[in-house]
Amino acid sequence: MRLRIPGRPPAEPERPGAREDDVSEPEPRASAPAPTFQRADRMRSASRTLALASAQLLLIAAALVLIGYVLGKLWAILLPIVLGLLIATVLWPLTRFLRNHGWPPALAAVTVLVAFLAALGGLVAAIAPQVADQVTELADAATAALQDVQEWLSGPPFNLQEGQFDDAVDSVIDSIQGNAQNIASYALTGASAVGNGLITLVLALVLVFFFLKDGPRWVPWLAAQTGPRAAPHVAALSYKTWATLSEFIRQQALVGFIDAFFIGIGLWILGVPLMIPLAVLTFFGAFIPIIGAFVAGAFAVLIALVSNGFTTALIVLGIVILVQQIEGNVLQPIIQGRGFNLHAAVVILAVTAGSSLAGIIGAFLAVPVAALIAVIYRYVRDEFDGKSPEVFDDGTRAKLADDEEGTTVVREQVAPAEEPDA
Repeated sequence: MRLRIPGRPPAEPERPGAREDDVSEPEPRASAPAPTFQRADRMRSASRTLALASAQLLLIAAALVLIGYVLGKLWAILLPIVLGLLIATVLWPLTRFLRNHGWPPALAAVTVLVAFLAALGGLVAAIAPQVADQVTELADAATAALQDVQEWLSGPPFNLQEGQFDDAVDSVIDSIQGNAQNIASYALTGASAVGNGLITLVLALVLVFFFLKDGPRWVPWLAAQTGPRAAPHVAALSYKTWATLSEFIRQQALVGFIDAFFIGIGLWILGVPLMIPLAVLTFFGAFIPIIGAFVAGAFAVLIALVSNGFTTALIVLGIVILVQQIEGNVLQPIIQGRGFNLHAAVVILAVTAGSSLAGIIGAFLAVPVAALIAVIYRYVRDEFDGKSPEVFDDGTRAKLADDEEGTTVVREQVAPAEEPDA
């Protein structure tokens, strides 16, 4: 029996086998915090949100695929419409001038369209004789350049024998002859594509006439198909997209003219053949930003190399680089400002995607389409932010008005309380 000393707590019973030098080890601890009851609820909420977002993303992707499929099936109809709209943006200022001076809409549209076709015909008539006269000289120069390449390959460091070079040429000829049937089918496909292109061009020109004649009626008709609340947005967005498209065409035409003028002068001073065709190619290449300028410059350097030699080709390359640097760093910021706000990477990706989907036409239409998508996105974004993008810079808003002659779009002044925040 153990005695208990008053004021002292009772001693703990000894554990079997325990010794006085034993030290109890601390319980293991985890670095993570202990779970709470809210964790499971929040996890279920996050999973539900993630599932809804994934379902929405899948639905949006499916809708985009479906829209792309439908547009692909309707491409033969959409292409003339798009080309007609682009040409109409170029011809509309002159048509509007004639209409404002009392010309009937149909007569003004026909006059401007005929003048446009006459200008194109005159340009082709001016280029064709020069190309026909100098193509023989270029062919002879190319033959001489090929002989120079053969002599260069025969020397160090390649040291190719003449027979090896001839064998390579014969191998290429045999390959061409062996694939003659495929080449013929490709030629037939190309001829068919040319025929389809001519039909598309004729249809686009017919649509240009109607766009110039009846174009101002489009916005009232389209806005009238919607409700009273949506009509101002439809009208404002139509005006914004048309203004963006027109501004793009005018700016690229001015930039292309400046590039073609200075590069053409350089080719003329250096005596490079096909100066006018190369200048025209440079002008039209400006409508495919970045990529078009590169291709047009490469053609100019190649013809200078074949016709005038390596030194002239280097000078032409320097002129092309200088003009394009001035264009990209000086002209583009001054002319375009921040109107489009499209990054160069976006432009390159748009041109690449357009060319892969629809060839040259796709590359030509890629940047205008990207600019229009950007306009629509910014309009929707500003609407979500409550900035009232349907209100124009002069403080007015589009509104439908109906009278005995039909529906038209008028401007109404927005009350100060309705104006967007600064």
